[in-house]
Amino acid sequence: MKILLSLLLVFGSCLACAGESPHSYWNPAIAAFEAADRANPPPQHAVLFIGSSSIEHWKTVAADFPEVQVINRGFGGSVLSDSTYFADRIIAPYHPRAIVLYAGDNDLYYQHTPQQVRDDFVAFVHKVRSFDPGVPVAFVAIKPSVARQSLLPQIEQANRLIRSYAATQHDVAYIDVFTPMLGSDGQPQQKWFGPDGLHMNRSGYLLWIGLLKPWVDAHGR
Repeated sequence: MKILLSLLLVFGSCLACAGESPHSYWNPAIAAFEAADRANPPPQHAVLFIGSSSIEHWKTVAADFPEVQVINRGFGGSVLSDSTYFADRIIAPYHPRAIVLYAGDNDLYYQHTPQQVRDDFVAFVHKVRSFDPGVPVAFVAIKPSVARQSLLPQIEQANRLIRSYAATQHDVAYIDVFTPMLGSDGQPQQKWFGPDGLHMNRSGYLLWIGLLKPWVDAHGR
């Protein structure tokens, strides 16, 4: 994963030098979503899960929330602004009943500031509400992974800024998965993660399901 992220940084820099958007890297993944939608149209007014690899790897998300219809549009390695940039293509067509977003993790790894992450989340909310006014949005707190333990202060600050913003908005929720994933020593715990210490194992997802289920059930029916 570290190699992939380093390559994305280099690739994004090359695109910027060439006058292209760094978001262009994701065009093949977005085109694949669109092709899948044409072949098998997803339900309208479902709960949309979108964001980076923690969403992309959540292959059981539909089965984990059986009371609601779910669409997964995670693309691993992405930053928060990627979901905003492609919202016209992979959010607007679904007219989601509610949106669950996990992003910001890679942003901090790419040395975006916590304030940038907060501002990018604000931009995401404004974007999705430009075509679905009032759509409920849940931000899943940036997780405290073992692999990115050195980023813990920035993660805490970004989460705090987003929680404060969400508290001022109607139907914008901050889902705190950060605190429950810490150990009694206040540090990340390997038990929630696979061998790379970054991507979650089933135990991690089971924890998330329990924390997300009340919000998803309340907004997804």
